[in-house]
Amino acid sequence: MVLVTSVRDYINRMLQDISGMKVLILDSETVSNVSIVYSQSELLQKEVFLVEMIDSISVSKESMSHLKAVYFIRPTSENIQKLRYQLANPRFGEYHLFFSNLLKDTQIHILADSDEQEVVQQVQEYYADFVAGDPYHFTLNMASNHLYMIPAVVDPSGLQRFSDRVVDGIAAVFLALKRRPVIRYQRTSDTAKRIAQETAKLMYQHESALFDFRRTESSPLLLVIDRRDDPVTPLLNQWTYQAMVHELIGLQDNKVDLKAIGSLSKDQQVEVVLSSEQDAFFKSNMYENFGDIGMNIKRMVDDFQQVAKSNQNIQTVEDMARFVDNYPEYKKMQGNVSKHVTLVTEMSKLVEARKLMMVSQTEQDLACNGGQGAAYEAVTDLLSNESVSDIDRLRLVMLYALRYEKENPVQLMQLFNKLASRSPKYKPGLVQFLLKQAGMEKRTGDLFGNRDLLNIARNMARGLKGVENVYTQHQPLLFQTMESITRGRLRDVDYPFVGDHFQQGRPQEVVIFMVGGTTYEESRSVALQNATNSGIRFILGGSAVLNSKRFLKDLEEAQRISRSGSHMV
Repeated sequence: MVLVTSVRDYINRMLQDISGMKVLILDSETVSNVSIVYSQSELLQKEVFLVEMIDSISVSKESMSHLKAVYFIRPTSENIQKLRYQLANPRFGEYHLFFSNLLKDTQIHILADSDEQEVVQQVQEYYADFVAGDPYHFTLNMASNHLYMIPAVVDPSGLQRFSDRVVDGIAAVFLALKRRPVIRYQRTSDTAKRIAQETAKLMYQHESALFDFRRTESSPLLLVIDRRDDPVTPLLNQWTYQAMVHELIGLQDNKVDLKAIGSLSKDQQVEVVLSSEQDAFFKSNMYENFGDIGMNIKRMVDDFQQVAKSNQNIQTVEDMARFVDNYPEYKKMQGNVSKHVTLVTEMSKLVEARKLMMVSQTEQDLACNGGQGAAYEAVTDLLSNESVSDIDRLRLVMLYALRYEKENPVQLMQLFNKLASRSPKYKPGLVQFLLKQAGMEKRTGDLFGNRDLLNIARNMARGLKGVENVYTQHQPLLFQTMESITRGRLRDVDYPFVGDHFQQGRPQEVVIFMVGGTTYEESRSVALQNATNSGIRFILGGSAVLNSKRFLKDLEEAQRISRSGSHMV
């Protein structure tokens, strides 16, 4: 609840203290921050009759002096310039300016100088500079997410922009939580180290007074890690509801765009909301596996049919009055049933068409079980299978290469060649580029559970016990990291502290930020870990929320820039 609640509180405070008719003005980033936690009807209840983007406000000349303008924007130099122009030619009666992060003194002076007509009523900082999709999961929705893979020498200004945005996002999260953390980072990642050091500089030097909150018994922990330490998780097919929707159809700011599905009728091609805050069925099923969801949806359809049947039986005036009273709830239930049935039906079709159960079984074997010879046979067979799509072939070869990078170079080369002949649209060298970025030499954690004695024993025990579901046996590396933190075993040599601020005892709050993006499989791991009541509350954040398509797109973009950069350097 924690992050969703803090963003909602900020928006409530922004809107309820300003009486009368309002226009809410957002930018391309804060529109996601607001829309994911606040519905259109809730805005109307707060007398917000218009929502505009700061760009379109600049273009329009129409005066609306009867409206009070409430701006909620990021404190970027572009936004300050747009505001400057808009304050010089005010269209609204009053201006209330709220920024999602720290304003510089120079920016405040610019705004003061621009307000010649004295229309600005207040300037505030409300730290909601992140998208709180789930109670313990946030993202920064960074478009240029691939930059974390680029060496600093190739694009220094791009990497600086990336780092600055991440530091801003992390700072906002801790200001919203009213905490100052002890900071650790993954030793093998230059980008994680840089972000951790710049965050520490902001919190302990530049803005030390702002972050000087009441001391708690133990400081919270911020751990900055790199996506490349676990490249397996974003490459796998998913079989739990939320993760599966994102993998097969796409989930952006808790919305699913059904227009992308050509087989649906026109009236079904809409955008639907999948939010644990607004949808009770989704809340109780988002982490369930695909087989169970089918059963639960059938139960929901049966319940709805009962309600529909009782509504047909209207005989008295009292029945009619009751039907009218319950009609909004009935329509909502109808919409919800239709939404979930549509999603599950579409995903079932895709699973069948792409033979994903067969593909996924091999993926899970590659991620969780040993046996190089059998794995080579299985991947070779699937590469020859006409029903297997290009993206699935590429992912299988990548998973095989990550697992058996050093074991049989000849067979690995044969798979590369076979992939190139079967799926020509994929650039040659993409698998090799992944190994260069996230191969064995580059990783800190025990990704396949075969380096550490404890992990080897755990894998053997799991094999003996049997797995309840062959499609969901994989656990992200993040699960091990959380376990290490809970047991006080996160090694200083692998995850050093920044500066001289060390952990006293076990932290009660941990924010893990993943440079390069998180997955819904990992956010599920965090939610399940928090449900165990271990005494530590984990929050997961990242620069983007990945599915395999996005992870591969970032990889291709980084490869393209690295190639052009290496010619220049």
